[in-house]
Amino acid sequence: MQMSPMGLSHPESYAHFRDTCSAELDKLQEAFIKRYAANTFSEWHYNDDLGVFILKFQAHCIYFRSVIVGSYSNNTYTWKWSWDNPHISEKEKTGMDQIPIFGESHGYEDLTTGLIAGDQRMGWEMTAIANTFIQGMGAFRVQMDHLDMYFLFIAEIDDTTYTRLSQYQIICDTHGAMRRAFVCQHLKPGEKNGFHEAFPTYQGMELQEDDDFQAWCDTCENVREAYEGWNEDSEKFAKIRLICEACYFAIKTLNAGGLS
Repeated sequence: MQMSPMGLSHPESYAHFRDTCSAELDKLQEAFIKRYAANTFSEWHYNDDLGVFILKFQAHCIYFRSVIVGSYSNNTYTWKWSWDNPHISEKEKTGMDQIPIFGESHGYEDLTTGLIAGDQRMGWEMTAIANTFIQGMGAFRVQMDHLDMYFLFIAEIDDTTYTRLSQYQIICDTHGAMRRAFVCQHLKPGEKNGFHEAFPTYQGMELQEDDDFQAWCDTCENVREAYEGWNEDSEKFAKIRLICEACYFAIKTLNAGGLS
């Protein structure tokens, strides 16, 4: 018997699957609102660079790692999945790529179509479906002019963690506010010089508190090996410099095929 992501038997129809997901989200929302008194916040803020949503109360703030599910337009009466929205970063829609894959395998057209016509209920229905895959702790809708944005909150973080994450940001002339990264003087956009990392990475990944993205070229790797590791002499040759995460992964992608 084929199983759905919720551990339920394969639903007989899309409507049954959608309604089952909606019932599950209703229960989740009830618990979330009760736990955080989420209906009593005074302000909200979304840090799109960190993918963190902030609910501000009179005496404190609560921080949530979040995922954007999609948006509903009250002008065009359409739903837009985040996985089909190029203006939303990969970090902000982590896990959403599971939805069209599941939709394709089950013949659910609403899960494989990026832009869908429908009424306003669709926003919460699609968020409920996304929660089946993302397994969030609560959902939130932001109303901005004619557009309603839907979020799933994945995990709570404390203010110390949020402050630390914010401190690790830099302002890039090309990409704006981004996480920092460190590379040798020879790794530059548009140039293939080889690419060696301190540890395996992918864009948007979580880092330990004392970790940063770090990479160096083939020449610096040879020097590092000659000096038996990083020390005053090998670091003097590398001349490590600061760049943003997006620049780092652009250089990594360029070098993925090796030297030309």
